[in-house]
Amino acid sequence: MTTKREANRADLRNRLIDAAESQIKKHGLKGLKARDVTTEAGCALGALYNAVEDLDQLVMLVNSRTLASLGDVLQETASALTEPSDIMQALGKAYVEFALNNPKVWSAIFFHRLPEGAEAPDWHKQEHAILIDQLIEPLSEMRPDLSPQMLRLRAGTLFSAVHGVVQLSLHGRFVGAPAEILAAEVKALIDAMSRGIHLANVSE
Repeated sequence: MTTKREANRADLRNRLIDAAESQIKKHGLKGLKARDVTTEAGCALGALYNAVEDLDQLVMLVNSRTLASLGDVLQETASALTEPSDIMQALGKAYVEFALNNPKVWSAIFFHRLPEGAEAPDWHKQEHAILIDQLIEPLSEMRPDLSPQMLRLRAGTLFSAVHGVVQLSLHGRFVGAPAEILAAEVKALIDAMSRGIHLANVSE
């Protein structure tokens, strides 16, 4: 049975996650301040450390929520289709839309850095698997010759290619595609990768 103290701590933790997420959406990861978070959560600054270890852990908890939301979107997208190339295209489109609609919390997943010498806990590392999980099944149909280990590695490579295009665009790099044509550019990239996957299956 949950004690009142545990329930209060859980409530505070959730309010802090909500507040940190809100602050990141408004100001980005670089603008996140502990005092602003606790003010929005309605608690004293010191109370932050009664609910979480530090601000870095709080960011990881926000990122966990973002990853879960993104995972739900990708899973729902993939479940509605059967043709491997269609699934990959739909996943790319869904990823672009999620990043465009949630740019600051999406960026926080990839730009949060722990202090030197610190390492993200295993539970948080494992949560990042959702970024490639939905690619593995369509890829396995396109490349049935690949081992499970190679499928996961190849799925990671495919994700990295798409993610790189999205990240360069959203962060305004000079080689990035304008946001208004980002979806079309990702579609073209996935078309090219899909053709390459089929050709590799024949030649390897």
